[in-house]
Amino acid sequence: MPYHAIGRFLPFLDAQSCVSVLLHNSRLASWLWGAPLGLLRRGQNRKGQKLPMQVWTDLALETARVRGATFADARVVDIRLRDLSTKNGQVGNLSETESLGLGIRVMANGCWGFASTDRLTREGVQACTAQAVAIARASALAKLSDVVMVPEQAYVDTWQNPFIKDPFAIPLERQLDLLLAADREMSRVAGVTLTETSMQFRRLEQWYASTIGSRIHQVKMQSGAGIVATSFAGDEIQKRSYPSSFGGQHELAGYELVESLDLMRHAPRVAEEAAALHRAAPCPEGRHTLILESSQLGLQIHESIGHPIELDRVLGMEANFAGMSFLTTEKLGKLRYASDIVNVVADARLEHGPGLGTFAYDDEGVPAQCTDIIKQGLFTGYLSNRETAPVIGLARSGGTMRAESWNRLPIIRMTNVSLLPGNWRYEDLLADTDDGVLMETNRSWSIDDRRYHFQFSTEIGWEIKDGKKVRMLKNPSYSGITTEFWNSCDAICSRDHWILWGTPNCGKGQPMQTMGTGHGAAPSRFRNVRLGAAFAK
Repeated sequence: MPYHAIGRFLPFLDAQSCVSVLLHNSRLASWLWGAPLGLLRRGQNRKGQKLPMQVWTDLALETARVRGATFADARVVDIRLRDLSTKNGQVGNLSETESLGLGIRVMANGCWGFASTDRLTREGVQACTAQAVAIARASALAKLSDVVMVPEQAYVDTWQNPFIKDPFAIPLERQLDLLLAADREMSRVAGVTLTETSMQFRRLEQWYASTIGSRIHQVKMQSGAGIVATSFAGDEIQKRSYPSSFGGQHELAGYELVESLDLMRHAPRVAEEAAALHRAAPCPEGRHTLILESSQLGLQIHESIGHPIELDRVLGMEANFAGMSFLTTEKLGKLRYASDIVNVVADARLEHGPGLGTFAYDDEGVPAQCTDIIKQGLFTGYLSNRETAPVIGLARSGGTMRAESWNRLPIIRMTNVSLLPGNWRYEDLLADTDDGVLMETNRSWSIDDRRYHFQFSTEIGWEIKDGKKVRMLKNPSYSGITTEFWNSCDAICSRDHWILWGTPNCGKGQPMQTMGTGHGAAPSRFRNVRLGAAFAK
């Protein structure tokens, strides 16, 4: 029987009470769902089919209410992962994993408690919820004040990101054959020492429920792929990656993303550039004009804008993994973060693009939104949640709470933090640059624990003279101070050159949570930036 039909047979009870009655009454449950209570407790009917996962979220909420919680929300999360990689023509990794469990967050005595379990049984869910309430009560013994949250409406909805080809329906052999073929293409180039390829697919299905009445079902399909060629010569190492470093490009998409990347076509170029870098001139040192291509600019956004605008960092609630922030609250609406042409948003909506920070609702049931972060150079917004929003006078959460899995507490995470496109054609930007350096594809980065002083190196650079790329440069790097750097921006390319890059490996929190974020950018120019040669002897 469909879960929503239970109320027709028990019209005098609400949904949560229905669940409680059914899980305590084996004859009634067996009659309604056609299965003994033993199977129901394992989440199955008589045919072994899964029951609606909201049975478990509703049981968790009912248990929290009975135990005195003033608020609770629960998430059942089903995650499926597939990872493939090759190295020097051999299979490096071939794995597929699944994870299913429930996490519940409760508020009791003015404090938070969280617990999780993979025992989706009546006893398992109730014990997990009891533990969360106990943790909240214990935390309240040391509280300075009660947690206060901005209000939010209840939502009942279902959502899935668009995709064309389910990557889990594509045979592993076919995916692996493509990686091995790209690996072979790179290995044919003289001077290439190490060839690596990878694909990663992630399907996340989540059922969310809260005591304010929200019932939200979301499915997200994520795909990614990339290739790397590395060349060793003497005591020097050079590498080139496509379409970006550290895993390539990742989107909320199906296998069609992998096909669009055309790895085979780019493999020879990647390998040839890796070998050629040994013969390239070193990047010049001193202050010069700098052009960043979009993937490197995406990481620059991530580190020098995305992390410092996380309001939990600003307020000192999160500092374990990557420090705090220079963007203290008195700077909001006053700090000249960047030049007038710079506009940055944090946008989780699908219309912004299929980024890794795209969703319909965050993990505390708040709808996806677009928040202005930098508007015409002025600092205008933070990434917030229901708890931090009132601290800076906001009437509503920015909708940025996400958790890596069911066994992690949701925390403020970047959505799609993007630099909006400008008006320049890429060809015109190069032609307008008399003397400068173009840098592509991140190789390393370092930034202080306030996200203020930074240094980046890229895989390759190109010297620009009189509006033309004239020669390859190796070991390029640049450094600066966040606000000085962004205020030096004087040109941003148009929408035609704008790409929403996916960063699948953003770490935050303790225990650390790895989350995907999105960063849209187009090639941009910065004046009077300190350049140098990284990895120099």
